[in-house]
Amino acid sequence: MINKPEFTESQKFSQWWLWLLLFSVMIFTIYNFAENRQYFSTFELTLSFFIPILLIALFLVIRLETKINEQGISVRFFPFQITFRYYPWRNIKKVYVRKYSPLIEYGGWGMRRGLFGIGKAYNVKGNKGLQVILSDGKKVLIGTQKFEEIGTFLLKIK
Repeated sequence: MINKPEFTESQKFSQWWLWLLLFSVMIFTIYNFAENRQYFSTFELTLSFFIPILLIALFLVIRLETKINEQGISVRFFPFQITFRYYPWRNIKKVYVRKYSPLIEYGGWGMRRGLFGIGKAYNVKGNKGLQVILSDGKKVLIGTQKFEEIGTFLLKIK
């Protein structure tokens, strides 16, 4: 069997400030309801406990997965996308790595749409990504923590 080159990357939300914020909200919410429990029903108290826990669980399972091979580029933002979004090379006009501003260009991290035709972005952290310009002019930016590795891989397979 021939070993075909493939680049893969899986990223998660691992920023310390995000986790501090999530746990702070959870602790504040639970404390606030515990201190004022006489004003709330059992359902509201139960909900106030489980919503922050579910939010933390969601952030634990969210991951951005990227695969690049000789056929094209695949990306998915699990669990919001169960299947990969596939971009074959024949539909890609240009691809390159670049620095970008997640907040200014796309309004933050996650699955985002930029304003004024800037395109779609998939990112979880950082400010480096793979810019894909499709044949129809649409743009997709895929965040990466393997900035140099992805650039080297693209040179190798082209």
